[in-house]
Amino acid sequence: MQRSVQLGLLLLVVQLFQEGLGNIPAVTLAVLGFNVYLYMFPAAPPIQACVSLQRVFRDKEWRRLFLSPLHHVDDWHLYFNMVSFMWKGMRLEGRLGPAWFLYLLSVFFLLDGLVYLLLQAALTKLIEDSNPLVAFRDECAVGFSGVLFALKVVSNHDNPGGVTYVLHIRVSNRFASWAELVLIYLIAPGTSLVGHLAGILVGLLYTWGPLKTIMKKCAEFVSSDLNAPRPSVFFSSSGYSGTRREHSGEPQPAEDHIADDASEYTESFIAGLTEDEQIEMAIRRSLNNRGQTSQGETEPPAEEEVSPEELSRRSLSRFKQGNGGS
Repeated sequence: MQRSVQLGLLLLVVQLFQEGLGNIPAVTLAVLGFNVYLYMFPAAPPIQACVSLQRVFRDKEWRRLFLSPLHHVDDWHLYFNMVSFMWKGMRLEGRLGPAWFLYLLSVFFLLDGLVYLLLQAALTKLIEDSNPLVAFRDECAVGFSGVLFALKVVSNHDNPGGVTYVLHIRVSNRFASWAELVLIYLIAPGTSLVGHLAGILVGLLYTWGPLKTIMKKCAEFVSSDLNAPRPSVFFSSSGYSGTRREHSGEPQPAEDHIADDASEYTESFIAGLTEDEQIEMAIRRSLNNRGQTSQGETEPPAEEEVSPEELSRRSLSRFKQGNGGS
């Protein structure tokens, strides 16, 4: 259902144009735009998108883990979250790069909901007979705030000596996230304390815990699998010149490759080769000799183009003639 344009949304648009769309990194702008789109055209009403222990585990509504961070209760909720995300994204995406920042966002996006459910389960177990805190058990959270708290921890971690103003109060970066957690809950008790706490814990898992190492290992595995250089055969004007790596830059001259191999052509080495391997080695030596004898000579005006197969056949013929035929 399409929502009418409201003041918070208008202020967000004004804020974006004041900052300049060209000054906002691509991933930050795309994620921000997607949140605005889902506010205008929600995939589900907030009550059906929020995440809670009962609705996810008891009712098996796992889709809430994906819907919750991307939906907001009202336009002001959207405005404050997206302005905060814009500033954090501009700082972190510029420092980490768009690929890693998107990777980081995706991991935080998934982990925040899971940590939130674990915290809610633990608090429910601890306070199940305590009426004053029963709200923790029935709380259903929605919004991007948990991811923002995780990003705030990461941003402040790299500048521990700096300061942050939390509701106009000057706080050291070391304690800024915790101060914001407490102050926001005191000023607006309806906000999700558990959801914000989950975000802080996810951020700490990245900065102080094993999460960053695990993410790097996964990234290295995927990168090495997709971008591993594969050997490929290439030919020069002098014929077969060995193998090279796809991403190793310009191939070396064919004579360099063959000269290295020729230095290893000893009797003990040849004796351990099969007949086919000896023939291939002889072809390579023949081509090497041909390239060396042609050095310093003037290249003919029109060089005959010979296929690799024809070069191999001619060299094999010369090898057999030199050895008395077979």
